[in-house]
Amino acid sequence: MPPVAAPTRYSSFSAASARIGTAIAYSWGRRFTLENRPMANDSIFGVHGAALSVRSQRMGLLASNIANASTPGYKAKDIDFRAALSSMERAGGSERAIDQATMFRVPTQPSMDGNTVELATEQTAFAENAVAYQTTLAFLNGRIGTLTRALKGE
Repeated sequence: MPPVAAPTRYSSFSAASARIGTAIAYSWGRRFTLENRPMANDSIFGVHGAALSVRSQRMGLLASNIANASTPGYKAKDIDFRAALSSMERAGGSERAIDQATMFRVPTQPSMDGNTVELATEQTAFAENAVAYQTTLAFLNGRIGTLTRALKGE
């Protein structure tokens, strides 16, 4: 089976991103095709699929901020998680929801070179987001395990 190409979500942001989704195989006669459906649209995973997608995008954006902490003129960005998640729920997993919830961070102490990254703030936000990402991922893994056991009849 050929691998599913993972398109990037942002062309203007440097955050590496991959489409998180559920691979579904459909059969028409003898031919199988693979469709990559975003988890945000799956009723099996509920809001957790969308939350994982938003947290993944936010982690990439925070990592980009940390990497550019010493770049003159770099403006730190962040994603408002609540706004992105509520937009994704309304739009059914739209990529525009994350774009609309992405904002520039206002620094508490601006630097002389125009860089708005505050390393301590970015590292704290990254750590908090990483814990939340792992928690969401653990919940989804548990849900998948439950479904797998149910399908096996255990």
